[in-house]
Amino acid sequence: QLQLLESGGGLVQPGGSLNLSCAASGSIFSIYTMAWHRQNPGQQRELVASITSSGVTNTIESVKGRFTISRDNAKNFVYLQMNDLKPEDSAVYYCNALATMAWGPGTQVTVSS
Repeated sequence: QLQLLESGGGLVQPGGSLNLSCAASGSIFSIYTMAWHRQNPGQQRELVASITSSGVTNTIESVKGRFTISRDNAKNFVYLQMNDLKPEDSAVYYCNALATMAWGPGTQVTVSS
């Protein structure tokens, strides 16, 4: 069973950058389409970006040009590089293997001056 653990969240000022990492273990990581989601209290979880096993990426419109998803199948990691962060990007960010029940515990991102 695939297990996921996020890291890299924190407090950053508007316009700043963070690079989230998700370490995978317990299964064949490279076969999964991986994704980053985010959620605020009382709101639905939102799919932010995804990347297929072959590296095809997709991001939501609100983060296009600012966020980049990538993966390293040799090291079993998926990343989310976030640039030009805005207060509305604040949320708990989760790593997920799409179409599975594999989720990480999340990492908090807070964008505030």
